[in-house]
Amino acid sequence: MRPINEKLEAFARLLKIMDELREQCPWDKKQTIQSLRHLTLEETYELADAILKEDMPEIKKELGDILLHIVFYARIASETQDFDIADVIHALCDKLIKRHPHIYGNVKADDEETVKKNWEQIKLSEGNRSVLSGVPNAMPALIKAYRIQEKARGVGFDWDNKAQVWQKVEEEIQEFKDAEQQNDTEKMEEELGDLFFAYVNYARFLHLDPETALEKTNQKFISRFQYIEEKAKEQQKSIQELSLEEMEFFWQEAKAHKKNL
Repeated sequence: MRPINEKLEAFARLLKIMDELREQCPWDKKQTIQSLRHLTLEETYELADAILKEDMPEIKKELGDILLHIVFYARIASETQDFDIADVIHALCDKLIKRHPHIYGNVKADDEETVKKNWEQIKLSEGNRSVLSGVPNAMPALIKAYRIQEKARGVGFDWDNKAQVWQKVEEEIQEFKDAEQQNDTEKMEEELGDLFFAYVNYARFLHLDPETALEKTNQKFISRFQYIEEKAKEQQKSIQELSLEEMEFFWQEAKAHKKNL
């Protein structure tokens, strides 16, 4: 691990470069907090992809891109005297100290669950109107469901065991089937949402990340489907020209190929 002075030197170098770019580069001079927003989202998803692949060099690169955005936002805000990077860092440090009283105070917390409960209680004491107010509205629905459930658990609103949760899953499956039999599209949509929410809950009880699980399945499907496309090209055909039986054959071949790697 590098000594702290080397890390501070590296951060100071970044701040100096950011100042130079903001003052001299036509593109950087033009950017606003609003114009950077969609780029920040893109960089965040690229980091998420790298983490999923466990690609450490790529994770390092994407972390750098996100750090650049943080510094960039702070530099823009400093020009309007709203805040600067020091304000950002000090506010973060103050929050971390306040929300870890078991480290910086006399509160006892020997396990992860107690730490989470303390965290949510402290947030409420800071003026948050709801335990769920910290869940962003724009967050993807699957991740949002998981975070909502975690936050509710933090204040004791949760099932006692996974058997109860699975019973709820089965209940929601039946309710969805009932709505389907009634051909009630609006009700089906509602029950499908309830079913997804119940599945996310069960995944949480198993300490599984449903977003990661689904994304791995997405990537698996893409890999196998692209294998079918390659096989079609080898036969000088488009994938549309393959029969369903041929596509299924290559799908199974792709599965076997992956297992043997």
